[in-house]
Amino acid sequence: MSHQQADGADEMEEYEMEDAEVDMDDNGFHGRDGSDSDSDVDTYEYMSNRMHDTTASQARKGKDIQGIPWERLSITREKYRQTRLEQYKNYENIPQSGDGSEKECKSTEKGGVYYVFRRNSRSVKSTILHFQLRNLVWATSKHDVYLMSHFSVMHWSSLTRTKSEVINVSGRVAPCEKHPGSLLEGFTQTQVSTLAVKDNLLVAGGFQGELICKYLDRPGVSYCTRTTYDENAITNAVEIYTSGSGAMHFVASNNDGGVRTFDMEKFQQSNHFRFPWPVNHTSLSPDGKTLIIVGDDPEGLLVDSRSGKTISSLLGHFDYSFASSWHPNGLTFATGNQDKTCRIWDIRNLSKSVTALKGNIGAIRSIRYTSDGKFMAMAEPADFVHVFDVGSGYQKEQEIDFFGEISGMSFSPDTQSLFVGVWDRTYGSLLEFSRRNEYSYLDAIF
Repeated sequence: MSHQQADGADEMEEYEMEDAEVDMDDNGFHGRDGSDSDSDVDTYEYMSNRMHDTTASQARKGKDIQGIPWERLSITREKYRQTRLEQYKNYENIPQSGDGSEKECKSTEKGGVYYVFRRNSRSVKSTILHFQLRNLVWATSKHDVYLMSHFSVMHWSSLTRTKSEVINVSGRVAPCEKHPGSLLEGFTQTQVSTLAVKDNLLVAGGFQGELICKYLDRPGVSYCTRTTYDENAITNAVEIYTSGSGAMHFVASNNDGGVRTFDMEKFQQSNHFRFPWPVNHTSLSPDGKTLIIVGDDPEGLLVDSRSGKTISSLLGHFDYSFASSWHPNGLTFATGNQDKTCRIWDIRNLSKSVTALKGNIGAIRSIRYTSDGKFMAMAEPADFVHVFDVGSGYQKEQEIDFFGEISGMSFSPDTQSLFVGVWDRTYGSLLEFSRRNEYSYLDAIF
């Protein structure tokens, strides 16, 4: 991934969020300006507090799910959408990579409704630090979500509509437990680039290779370590998993080309594999035997999780990849790329991908499967999350359409909720969706 961070999102502004040719500021529709000054934050706080959430009932009556007052603007939603589609600039490391992939993508049937809108929570301010890293929203239940908001890891309860700070990294963060290899002095002013939360474990990765580990049922931070002192040290992704013995582990993907696994029962690094390019994302197969490795190379890899030896190359993408995910059956998996595609692979025949699914405006930066394997969601950098019906062979999809940069998305472990973090100076929020029930009257209670 790019070694340049998006300080306040300068990179996103230049490459991914070109303003439409219409001045909407006077009407109260502000895009991100990329600045992170105190005055801007104060303005953001003030404006957000004035604005109300949108409920499912209000949306059914015609209110915009983000609360955007289109009736008072000088442009319609449809016209602004068309402008965004025409002017949004996808970031590419390999020029015209999106053009090369387009001819291989299958057409899909849009119009599915698998997750119905539940609420848009405007008081939850989800933010992004690096324009290419979008794994900053995690659900641990259908009501509990963890996300980054400026220098804080926040917990949001969609049941009680309350938020609380879990970790504040603006000052010094140090472990309150002593473990071999843990940096007792901790870190100061950590810039969190990626996040993962599963069960009771939270792991935050930083721009200087920092890893901060906290058990949610314990006070304070349990473990702090630095993966590398290399200049190119950004922690690009973290995935938490449970080993065969039931112990909590996680794998960290780093810009120095390293993939490191950590045993959180022993609080120590258990493996370190090196690759010839920055690793942007890693996913462990359900049986724990195989790792997907994707990064700053169009070619992805499947490797043995114990030895790090390559099992197979993954050929088909045209640019760098930033997302991967296994289907729960362990036979198929998905990779997301800056060529605007998500490719589905089958381990029984890796000579080529099974299919390629195309985004609308940008790179596929996040991929998630539901725990029952029935749905797969892929997120673009902004505006669109696509939910595919896996049983249809990814032929049918629901397209969730809104405005703003996507900080992350997450299905709840029980599949009943889908959360999407939206970063925008005025309309930043957390979008909440509920799985559509067989009996539609159940959906009406939200």
